[in-house]
Amino acid sequence: MQLPKNQRIVTFYSEGKNYWPYLEGLIHEFLKTSNIPICYISSGEDDPGLFIEHCNYRAFKIDDKSVRNWLFANIDTSVMVMTMPDLQNYQVKRSKHKVHYIYIQHSLVSLHMAYRNKAFDHYDTIFCAGPHHIKEILAMEEKYKLPKKILVEHGYGVFDAILEEVSQKPKKKKSDDNPKHVLIAPSWGPNAMIETGIGFEIIGQLLTQGFKVTLRPHPQTTKLITKAKVDAILAKYSNNPMFFYEDSVAGKESLHYSDLMISDWSGVAIEYSLGLNKPVIFLDLPKKINNSEYEEINIMPLEVLIRDKIGVTVSIKDITYSLIKGLSYTSTDLTKYIFNIRKSDYYGVKYILDLTDDLWHEKDN
Repeated sequence: MQLPKNQRIVTFYSEGKNYWPYLEGLIHEFLKTSNIPICYISSGEDDPGLFIEHCNYRAFKIDDKSVRNWLFANIDTSVMVMTMPDLQNYQVKRSKHKVHYIYIQHSLVSLHMAYRNKAFDHYDTIFCAGPHHIKEILAMEEKYKLPKKILVEHGYGVFDAILEEVSQKPKKKKSDDNPKHVLIAPSWGPNAMIETGIGFEIIGQLLTQGFKVTLRPHPQTTKLITKAKVDAILAKYSNNPMFFYEDSVAGKESLHYSDLMISDWSGVAIEYSLGLNKPVIFLDLPKKINNSEYEEINIMPLEVLIRDKIGVTVSIKDITYSLIKGLSYTSTDLTKYIFNIRKSDYYGVKYILDLTDDLWHEKDN
C-alpha cells in the first residue's frame, strides 16, 4: 500500500462481504464527520466496501493467505479496525510497527464460550456491544492476569441497521391464510444444524407441512468441507417453489420477511428476536463451545441466559404445525443487552477520532 503515512492513519480490514455490515455504518459515519482519510482492505472481491467512492477513502483487495499475513506483519498505520478474533494467535500477526488494534463485534454472543480462548488478548481496544461483553473481558483479564484493554461502550451497528430498516418499511398486515415463512439460520460447527444433517430433515418436514422456508447458512458452513451438506439440501429442495436460499448473511431481507426463525446457537437469533420482535425456535442441540475453559469465567453466556426469553427450545420431533402456527413473541427491554441503540456508529467514530486526534494535529504542524 504505497500511500503517505498521513493517508493511512486509520485502516479497516474486512474478511469479505459477510463482514461489511459490521463496518459499514462506522465507515459512513467516519466519512461524514471527519476529514481523516480511511484505508479499507478486504479479502473478498465482491465486498461492497471496495466500491465506495469518496475523496478520503481508499480501498484495496488482498488475498486471505500469504499476502494478507505479510501485510499485517508489516503494515504501518496508526489504527487498525477489524472484526477478526484471534489476532496474533495464528497466521495473522500484529504489525512490527506501532499500531493500535480495535476489535468490532460481529455477534452479540458471549466472548468466553463462543470464541477460542485468548481470542481477544492481543487487541488494544474492544468495542463492546452490551454490558455482558464488558463483564466477560474484565473477568478474563482478572482470571488470566492479562494486560488491561480499553473497553468501549459501543453498541451493535447491525442491530441499529435492522431497527432503521424496520422504521422505513411499510407496515403490512399478513393474512392468516398465507403460509408462515420460516427462516432457518443456524450457526456452524460439528454440532450445528446443517453439519449434523438435522437441517436437511427439518426443511423437508416444514415444506411437507405447507410452510415457506428460507435457508440462510452461516458463511463458515458454506466455505468449509460441510458445504456438501448445503449442496445436498439445494439438490433436494431447490425446485420446490416454497423453498428459498440466501447465499450471504450480508443482506437482511429474509430477516424482515420471515415470521419466525429456527436456529441452534447462532447469534443472529438474538438480533432477529430483539430487533424484529419475532419468535425463535431453538433446537436442543449441544452448546456451541469453542473455549473448553469458559466455565472458569463463571459468567452465564448471553446466548444461554436469553434463550428462554426470546423463544422456545425443543427437539426436532416437537417442531409441529401447531407449534409454529401458535408461536408468539413477548417484547424485551433492549437496553439491558445492547449499548447506544441507534447511536453506535456515532460513539464508535467519536472514540476513533479521539484516539487519532493527536496524530492528526501532529501532521498539520
